[in-house]
Formats: sequence, C-alpha cells, structure tokens
Amino acid sequence: MKYFMQIKISNFLKPEVQFKHQGDYLEFPILRKSKALHANAYYFGQQEWAVEYLKYCHRGKAFKSRWQAAVGDWTDKVVVDIGCGPGNIYATLQGKPKHLIGVDVAPQSLKLAAKLGYTTILADANNLPFKSGIADVVTLNATLHHCENMDSVLKEAARLVKPGGILVTDHDPQYSAWNYKGIAMALWQARLLYYRIIGQGFHKSAEQQKWGLACEIHHKPGHGVKREMFESVLEPYGFDVKIFPHNHKLGKSVLDGKQGKADLKYRLGNILSFRNPSSSASALSLMCVAKLSA
Repeated sequence: MKYFMQIKISNFLKPEVQFKHQGDYLEFPILRKSKALHANAYYFGQQEWAVEYLKYCHRGKAFKSRWQAAVGDWTDKVVVDIGCGPGNIYATLQGKPKHLIGVDVAPQSLKLAAKLGYTTILADANNLPFKSGIADVVTLNATLHHCENMDSVLKEAARLVKPGGILVTDHDPQYSAWNYKGIAMALWQARLLYYRIIGQGFHKSAEQQKWGLACEIHHKPGHGVKREMFESVLEPYGFDVKIFPHNHKLGKSVLDGKQGKADLKYRLGNILSFRNPSSSASALSLMCVAKLSA
C-alpha cells in the first residue's frame, strides 16, 4: 500500500524532498510549527470533530452547484486540494479526476480523506513538496483564513497550477463584511456563550469552541480576505482573476454576479456597523476563480 502511494505521487514531487510513510498518508517535514498550524492539526485531528465537519460542512446543494460551475469537468485531471480536511470537496463534488491529491496538517482528517480516494499528504501549505505546474485544478476551500500568512499560501498554491489550469478559493470571510463596529462587535463577542448554551453548530463544548476559534486565524472582526489580495498575488503570475462576493446560500448563480441574502444576524451586524447590508462589500465570502493563461 505505502509503495503504491509513493509511486502514484512520485512524479509530482520535487526531487530533493524527504518524507515518511504514515500508513494512510505521506508526511513531509514542517520547518516552522506555528500556533496556527498546531491549532488546525489539533482541531481537525480529533476524530469526532473531523467526522462532524465532513458530514455537515460544505455538503449542500448550493455549495455543489457553485463549485461544479467554478471548477468544471475535472475528469482525468490532476487536482490538488490544499487544506482538504477530511475530504469535503470531493465528498460533495465526486467525479473522476486522474489524480486527487489532498494536503492538510491533521492526521485524522487525512485518514478520512484517504478513504474517499485522496492521495493524502501532510505538509505545510507555505512550503509544499510539489514541483511547479503539476495541477489542472488547485482548490482551497475555507483554507486561507486558517493560515497565518494568507498571501504566502496563495502564492504557493498558484505555483502548482499548469498553464490553462485554474485555482479556486471560497468560504474565506470578506474583510469588509466582518469588520464589525461598536454594538455589532459587542453582540458578536456575546454569541459564543449563547451558542454554547443552545449547543449550536460546532460550539457544543468549551473545548471544541476553544480550538475551533483558535484554528480560524483570520475569521475575526478586522480580519479576512480582500479582492485586492487575490489580484495583487495572482495577476503578476498571468492569472485572469475573477472575484464573486456571496452569502453562502446560492449555487452557480454566484458566478453570474448574484450575491444572495445573508441571514438576519449578519445583516444586523452590518447595519449596526453603518454599512449597507445588501452591498457587495457586505457579502460574507469571496469566491476567487483564477485561470492561468495557456
């Protein structure tokens, strides 16, 4: 099994890289083990939490429709899913890529992704062990905001895209929509206790809440991604960059410029921060679809 995995991935690796076989995944050295990396490895390394994430996150019809429209047909293509977690993208989209490579820092999540058909790699997204230009499709779903240096990870992802290939990111919080002020900020901070009391979402215990928040480095008021970041990082490499602000509940119509309506709590947060809740700057996420010129 381990030698089959090595043969399957060997053509994509830099010649000098060293790694260890860890059963379901190959582990490459991580030179800088930051607090962010540790938090992600811990949170997504918990069996119960990883299974819960795989079951409930990014599995809906709207997500599937939006991502299928952005990625297109990936049959017989090389796909690298950075920050793959337990394998949500492929679990939702399915299909028949030629090679499906998943990168993450959480061993338990990689084991779950391997069961879905990923060739799984434990590595630092800032320093990936792959040659440049290997992938037809590179995906980062809800990944960038989990990384300390979003620019660095985006550049490394872009390096993997072959001419004519695409890079797709989604579900990173838009800076301008989450930059709450005054009363909105106070209400946002008070939500944690309320979620824990009612057992909503991924806040069922103090421990889960603690690590869930710790791994979302840039999902806080005053943090998030901006259109300018994607353009400034990707355009110099020859990418045609298209940005689609959206509010999570729409499918492929997002790529036609539709934004959708956010839930009341988010609309209220923007109103109390003196922003128009219907403007593109108030959309919760930015989807980036960038194609590298052939």
